[in-house]
Amino acid sequence: MKFSDLAYDLWSLFYPRICPACDNPLVRNEEFLCTTCLMDLPRTHFHKDPENEVAQMFWGRIKVENASAYLYFQKKSKVQHLLHKLKYKGDKEIGRFLGRMAGNELKETPFGQIDMIISLPLHPKKQKIRGYNQSEMIALGLGEAMGKKIETNVLIRKFANTTQTRKHRYERWLNVEEVFEVVNYDKIANKHVLLVDDVVTTGATLEASAGELLKAGNTKVSIVTLAKA
Repeated sequence: MKFSDLAYDLWSLFYPRICPACDNPLVRNEEFLCTTCLMDLPRTHFHKDPENEVAQMFWGRIKVENASAYLYFQKKSKVQHLLHKLKYKGDKEIGRFLGRMAGNELKETPFGQIDMIISLPLHPKKQKIRGYNQSEMIALGLGEAMGKKIETNVLIRKFANTTQTRKHRYERWLNVEEVFEVVNYDKIANKHVLLVDDVVTTGATLEASAGELLKAGNTKVSIVTLAKA
């Protein structure tokens, strides 16, 4: 056994690296998720189908060039466990890691034709409490894999609206109406923007924010989320 391997084993004995999906220790050569969880991730492969379930959410509602979600979200699943840690437990690297995985699949598809990435913004008060924007972490991972820049000073959330949880589709739409504002149209005029969020349920929040982006001159919008509920 090499000295480096022995040192690693000793270090792992006292400071084990843990898989955030199943909470079991990682073994050597496992980067972030354990091999089992990595293989078990419920990938949607929506990016291969222009008429996928997420794309259909926006039909007749708003013009979106492409739309996809990387994973399926189910209650009490490993995906829910990961997203809970990302949003509420300060584990930002989950967003970047899964964002990079999604980006590696998207970069050779029509999604790779975007000019920039914009994450769905949090209200400043909520972001101050949480310490970061989970959607921005996903966007950073996507940007790293796709070689695209992230713009954080274009779209803002004007109001700290109430949570969308347990709201019906129309209630969700009312809850986000006029919540978002573009503060720098020049940066997105004549550009193709990839709008990123963590989970899509009814699409109301993404519809509202994409609608604001489309007010810029000749702007195109595509949408990617980490998961679809």
